[in-house]
Amino acid sequence: MNIMEYIAALTPVLTVFIFLVLFRMPATKAMPISFFITALFAFFVWRIPIIQIVAASIEGIIIAISILWIVFGAILLLNTLARSGALDSIRDGFSNISTDRRVQLIIIAWLFGSFIEGAAGFGTPAAIGAPLLVALGFPPLAAVSLALIADSSAVSFGAVGTPIIVGVKQGLNEGASLAGIVQAGLGNQPVEDFLQEVASTAVFIDLFIGSLIPVIIVTMLTRFFGENRSWREGLEIFPFAIFAGLSFTIPAFLVATILGPEFPSIIGGLVGLAVVVPAAKRGFLLPSKSWDFPPTEQTMSKSVPNEKVMPLWLAWIPYILVAAFLVLTRIDVLPLKGFLQSVTVGWKSILGTEISTSFEPLYLPGAIFVTVIFITIFIHKMSGAKIKETILTSSKTMVGTIIALGSAVPMVRIFINSGINDAALLSMPMELATSIANVVGDGWPFVAPFIGSLGSFISGSATFSSMMFSLFQFSVSEQIGADPEIILALQVLGSNAGNMICVLNVVAAASVVDLVGKEGVIIRMTLGPMIFYAAVAGIVGFLLL
Repeated sequence: MNIMEYIAALTPVLTVFIFLVLFRMPATKAMPISFFITALFAFFVWRIPIIQIVAASIEGIIIAISILWIVFGAILLLNTLARSGALDSIRDGFSNISTDRRVQLIIIAWLFGSFIEGAAGFGTPAAIGAPLLVALGFPPLAAVSLALIADSSAVSFGAVGTPIIVGVKQGLNEGASLAGIVQAGLGNQPVEDFLQEVASTAVFIDLFIGSLIPVIIVTMLTRFFGENRSWREGLEIFPFAIFAGLSFTIPAFLVATILGPEFPSIIGGLVGLAVVVPAAKRGFLLPSKSWDFPPTEQTMSKSVPNEKVMPLWLAWIPYILVAAFLVLTRIDVLPLKGFLQSVTVGWKSILGTEISTSFEPLYLPGAIFVTVIFITIFIHKMSGAKIKETILTSSKTMVGTIIALGSAVPMVRIFINSGINDAALLSMPMELATSIANVVGDGWPFVAPFIGSLGSFISGSATFSSMMFSLFQFSVSEQIGADPEIILALQVLGSNAGNMICVLNVVAAASVVDLVGKEGVIIRMTLGPMIFYAAVAGIVGFLLL
């Protein structure tokens, strides 16, 4: 590639960083500008046919609609619970577990979020966890940033193992079958067994990284949002945070090793909650002094005052139903999954190109949110006026998100579909990865996680990241004589790290707690932990080789 081609390939990354992070523009302005610049470079430098650019943009709009369906459902659920009075009771219930904000953060963002990630994936944990934290009195910026950081280790097995079962497996294919280099490398080993080994290796490495995530989020909480701006106040809870970290990662490792990649995050999250919540009630490994926000900085709950406090069990029913429906609709042996997936919306061979896309509106978490909302309106006995107010408020919140995602996702799809061009180049992500591999050589294990992070940052999905780069990572491992199982595990872990900063997740989560326009601030908050996660993964992977 020449210098202009390098700039063109980096345009989606550079424009997002410059406009969102450096210039601090809101996503509603930054993303349309980034899309326009990316399209221009794609046409004039990468020489992508205009029909391909338009088709990729249409694909992006269709994908954006599927994301917006999830986001709207999450916002509507939050506002429904706020106006029914449920959030008041939930807030009081968490105070009975522990009044310590650090403990509340670990339980909601790390453990409950990991369970939701395992069941649904695709940004759902932050969309649920962040508003719940806000309802408990967390500042919105803290709630979103720390929920995104916490939603990392569990991503490997999000949506019942989709990043590995679909992402890595499809990423190792050429056409409908395994690539020749992969088939030769695996020999007689079934690809399913290889994927299970990749999953097990990823969680083993994550024992040294993921177990530290609760420590990271509580120290960031006290340093950036506490009255004393103190790292030490976060480290005071270090023993409990490590205990909570291992309460997820150890069960996840055992499940991945014994059962495979479908249920590590679901079971790890449930086991972690079952262990950590009772321990927190008893004050196990907790300091004697509880930690809270300064009174002037506490964020008021969005709930509406009610004449009487709702029973805690009744307040929690909507969240219990969401979790139960997510699990029940993701199990292959039950008829619900096939029924919900039978309804699809999409476009095959868009404008005559090879680009096709579709989504299943009834299967996406948005449909589950709306179903639970209808049940909640009935069981919480909401009035017509409150229902109308909830819908109007939620709809107004979506305006900025529609603009941001409606331009961000098409930009991403142009980047990914850039392999069709008149410049005799590979796709933009593959050209970037190949160039880096040629420079790095045997030091590839250090770089492999950052390639996975790049994929998630741009595409907005750990699954898409592995689909883009798994075959490339396997090929590099063969060239340098490294174990492909470890290199692909590093790809998976890098995708987890990139999930913290990916634009689509940030925009979606920010919109749920009314932080549209603050996306650059959120990325600045999550960038450090993302680099730490990917770097430590690379170091551990290098030591294992």
